Amino acid sequence: MKIVQLPLGPIQTNCYIVGDEVTKQAAVIDPAFDGHTIARQVKEMGFELTHILITHAHFDHVGGLAELMAVHPEAPVYIHEDAVPMLAQSAHQARMFGMNVETPPEPQERTNEGDQIQVGELVFDVLYTPGHAPGHVSFLLNEGKVIFSGDVLFQGSIGRTDLPGGSMPLLLKVIDEKLLTLPDETRVLSGHGPATTIGQERLSNPFLR
Repeated sequence: MKIVQLPLGPIQTNCYIVGDEVTKQAAVIDPAFDGHTIARQVKEMGFELTHILITHAHFDHVGGLAELMAVHPEAPVYIHEDAVPMLAQSAHQARMFGMNVETPPEPQERTNEGDQIQVGELVFDVLYTPGHAPGHVSFLLNEGKVIFSGDVLFQGSIGRTDLPGGSMPLLLKVIDEKLLTLPDETRVLSGHGPATTIGQERLSNPFLR
């Protein structure tokens, strides 16, 4: 397995390329900006893009989706149903922050709690993790070794809840029930900032005490 983190765009949102080194299939998680750059990186790594996974539809996580879909129309895009209306408003969201992104076509695939998405020999379990944004999901890779938490949990922090659809009580409940039940050694790869582990956040994250 190979994981590459790409901080992209003016907000430095983390996009992840996750490749199975046996089959050479790869998934992109949250194509934040610069879809052509993401596609080029996948190709240079020697992988075939077969899946595009969306944690949530805030514009800084989907700003490069339209470009990436144009380059790889064969790669299905997976998103939760509750996130689709926000995805359709991604260009409007960006303009509110003085930025421009292209609204992508509506994805055809939907993610739900308990789904499994297989990329080569890698298996992503879908966890429904709202509270930061409607339809937010996290992707748990290979039986809990890595979780791609989107904007739910960060190193030393948690997702903001002052945007439409946010709820602090719900977010804290989700973190407690879905993330803190994972093994301490589980790596947390989030939408912003450096990697951490569940154990580290359990001990030191001030929002979780």
